[in-house]
Amino acid sequence: MKAAVIAAPKAPWEIREVPTPEPGPGEVLVRVRACGICHNDIWTAQGVFPFPSFSPAVTGHEAAGEIVGLGPGVTSRRLGDRVGTTWVQETCGRCAYCRRNLPLTGQSGMNCAASVMTGLNTQGGHAEYLCVKAASTVLLPEGLDYTTAAPVLCAGYTSWSALRAAQPQPHERVAVLGIGGLGHMAVQFSRACGFDTVAVTSSPDKHDLAVQLGAGTVVADGTELRKAGGADVILVTGISYRSATDALQGLRPGGRIVLATIDPSNSFTIDPATPFWSLRQQVIGATHNGLRYLTEALDLVGSGSVTPVYEVFPKEEVSEAVARAEAGKVRFRAVVTY
Repeated sequence: MKAAVIAAPKAPWEIREVPTPEPGPGEVLVRVRACGICHNDIWTAQGVFPFPSFSPAVTGHEAAGEIVGLGPGVTSRRLGDRVGTTWVQETCGRCAYCRRNLPLTGQSGMNCAASVMTGLNTQGGHAEYLCVKAASTVLLPEGLDYTTAAPVLCAGYTSWSALRAAQPQPHERVAVLGIGGLGHMAVQFSRACGFDTVAVTSSPDKHDLAVQLGAGTVVADGTELRKAGGADVILVTGISYRSATDALQGLRPGGRIVLATIDPSNSFTIDPATPFWSLRQQVIGATHNGLRYLTEALDLVGSGSVTPVYEVFPKEEVSEAVARAEAGKVRFRAVVTY
């Protein structure tokens, strides 16, 4: 099969011929049709995060396609099923974390002593074929095409999980910090649920688009958010924790700020002069919070309530797709077809 191989940290992604994997017990073989490029894929390829521990290194965890092979013991999936794959496939089931018997989530992947993570310690989805645990796949809604589904499998999953983690009430206001791969869907998710939605972006060229996506108000930073009346929920979907710290100015009493992304360079801080405790505010971490949330997100996209914005690249142009995504020149997700 052909796959986007990364020879070493910071090396370009190259399409190469590599062995086609065989599904083992509990696994399915997916003929990948589309896979999104997550910023975490880029950081992994650069060595900012641990470089893939397998060879050849193939990253990617936003893969959508159809099942063409079943491993021993698989009964929940059938040949021809249209599925999406996720970041965390399974956990060891025996370590101290696993003994808590929590649902399979991003938290599981980061806390289990021996988790299986797509594109990190086992082959990723930027390839023509991918073997994954059947239990970590989700069935795609009928009529939802692969290229549209791909951005939802991480970016949409994360942004919807963040909104759900905040538990906004009907009368509350939601602000989305950062209008990018996650944020452009977070605005739509919030609006689809009927919340008064504010987009927070320092990019003037995104203001009109944020309104088109469903934002009733658009502001540039935390100061402007405060002046615009603040928000009960702030979803941090950009990769700057400095901007998240700044946005705290606009968090209302009793409000929740949800950190749904990673900033590998800076820390989220609370100014000692801020009466955070007396305002009864909360900081919540959110990632892939359970496959039921991914199904909900896919259903919202499948119904037309939310529409991911993405650019499609054929596999032969994967290196260009990575370069454009790294430079922030893609609106808003690069999806590679295989």
